[in-house]
Amino acid sequence: MAASERGVLIVDDEEGIRIGLERFFRREGFDAAVAATAEEALQFMESSEFAAAVIDVRLGGRDRGAELLGELRSRDPDLPVVMVTGYGSVEAAVRAMKEGASDYLLKPIDNAHLLETVRRSIELVRLRRDNAYLRRELITNLYSHDIVTRDGRYKALIDLADRVKDSEATVLLTGESGTGKEVMARYIHFTGARRERPFVGLNCAALSESLLLSELFGHERGSFTGAVERRLGKFELAHRGTLFLDEIGDMSSAVQAKLLRVLEESGFERVGGTKRIEVDIRVIAATNKDLPELIRRGEFRSDLYYRINIVNLRLPPLRERRDDIPLLVDYFVAKYARKYNRPVGAVAPEVMELWAVHDWPGNVRELQNAVNQAVLLCRGRTIDVATVMGAQAQVNLAPAECPEEERDDFEGISTLKELRDAVTTRYESRLIEAVLRRNAWNKSKTAEELGVTRKTLAEKMGDYGIPARNG
Repeated sequence: MAASERGVLIVDDEEGIRIGLERFFRREGFDAAVAATAEEALQFMESSEFAAAVIDVRLGGRDRGAELLGELRSRDPDLPVVMVTGYGSVEAAVRAMKEGASDYLLKPIDNAHLLETVRRSIELVRLRRDNAYLRRELITNLYSHDIVTRDGRYKALIDLADRVKDSEATVLLTGESGTGKEVMARYIHFTGARRERPFVGLNCAALSESLLLSELFGHERGSFTGAVERRLGKFELAHRGTLFLDEIGDMSSAVQAKLLRVLEESGFERVGGTKRIEVDIRVIAATNKDLPELIRRGEFRSDLYYRINIVNLRLPPLRERRDDIPLLVDYFVAKYARKYNRPVGAVAPEVMELWAVHDWPGNVRELQNAVNQAVLLCRGRTIDVATVMGAQAQVNLAPAECPEEERDDFEGISTLKELRDAVTTRYESRLIEAVLRRNAWNKSKTAEELGVTRKTLAEKMGDYGIPARNG
């Protein structure tokens, strides 16, 4: 362990206390430095780093220790400082706590208690630093909010998001599945005023009404069968941060009414509870459904719609921003090459052309999945047509079902268009069939995973002669 991680600065104008604490901390494995005045302590700070400081409130007959606290923390904001005081200076110690001291102890000093306090303070700082590092890693590697675009309309959406991201206004993100609504929600949160607070997401379409209520509001122990302990809901977890409600158009009318109440009153009760809980949250909602049409059919509350639709961002499908496809491909190739530690760094022109003209019914999510598979299965540095065919052919297919020669069979194809059509046909048909197998031929689950509607899936199955169920 580095010396700075074991260094303790002791500041006291009583020589006996200084000597005694120095010996005590050295016996406990610390590198102790002692100072009789604030000026000596500041000189130590110029040349050394410390894991903690122990300071007497009164130095030289006045509360100079409290002043020293502020000076030390201005130089090292993370430095834990334990204040030591006699009974006559308790008020000064309490003021020091408000100014950032980690704790204070009364004289005469109990060495064991002081040691425990210092160790606990050092550990809390270490945990804060570790958590800050893990948070940065999480945001970088999981909660990606990078938006890759050169499209003018999409840049206008980002500009609008930038203008409202520091406000409390609710935002409604609309667009087809896979267009990047959650990425935009994360962009608004992680570049806005609440970036240091929680970002909590919930897919409203994935849960039954009762489970959704429990997820949103939490529940008290014994509120229903299986509720063996109290559970905090997403509203509480998102306090002072952002709550992202995906697929809000799938909420039942009962849940819509409860959500509206929370948005209007900034408070709620847990399921099975009576205590009111106040929350400060910023809501970002998303849907791929036509909410005005749902309102017309009586399936969505108009008052909730107006409450969440303060700012509306419609994310265009990928087919309407084709100039972004090469940028996105390069971005995802670099991302997955790092993830899988592969030397892949390029895409063959014919593959890029194929991807550039494909309609991508699953939008950016589908493109990302295609690049992910291609990078994972690429044998060299460049993703070529054979790699793309191999990636799609091997999705949950046994080798006997997809012979090697079939993947490389391009005889009779003489133009790029013929190649594109042949690859696209096999690309889509094999992917659809593989996902159908994975979901036991459940069309609803398959359509959701592919990022298309059930109707589109049925049409594609008919085009490619894929049977309705595994025969």
